Amino acid sequence: MNATDASDVSDQLLRSRLANLLEGIRPWDEQERTHLAAAAEWIAGGAPLYRMQKPDVPAVHLVCYFVVLDEARGELLLVAHRKAGLWLPSGGHVEPMEDPWDTVLRECREELRTEAVPSAVSGRGPFFLTVTRTRGQGQHTDVSLWFVLKSYVGSVTTFDEDEFEAIKWLSLQEVLAEPGDTLDPHMHRFTHKLMAACASS
Repeated sequence: MNATDASDVSDQLLRSRLANLLEGIRPWDEQERTHLAAAAEWIAGGAPLYRMQKPDVPAVHLVCYFVVLDEARGELLLVAHRKAGLWLPSGGHVEPMEDPWDTVLRECREELRTEAVPSAVSGRGPFFLTVTRTRGQGQHTDVSLWFVLKSYVGSVTTFDEDEFEAIKWLSLQEVLAEPGDTLDPHMHRFTHKLMAACASS
């Protein structure tokens, strides 16, 4: 098998892995159901999956968010993202041929200086999926897998100050009280889904 054939096999294996991850996400509402279907079609269609050049090449690429949750207190961590100008979960772009969970492990160390621990809500699989057009210069579309990590308030004491201006812990109700235009556009929907999952666990 030559290098090209090996690369093709690896690509197909990762696309199969991504398809399985999507199948494991139970859609919260019709919008998530639509996004899951669009993401599955995109993955199966053979289009490039990874960002190759900042900020927008290719125009659609794969991202991982990870929401750090204090399960006992029902509080989650948001970061003030400098470029986006929004309060967001931590996260980053999936590198070429990288498994999304490995993205979470890497980005959690880089951005929050801590190890990623899967939550009881969804384990090492994604809990939520969104397809979002970004704002500002270099607009593109992020296909975002949202993971939930387990931690506790006070555990994150340092962070990547080049990426973030500040961090804060909020109760789930406080997240819902935040103006939608200060957050990721799907943050309220994610929070409702998370509240329902925590209530049933």
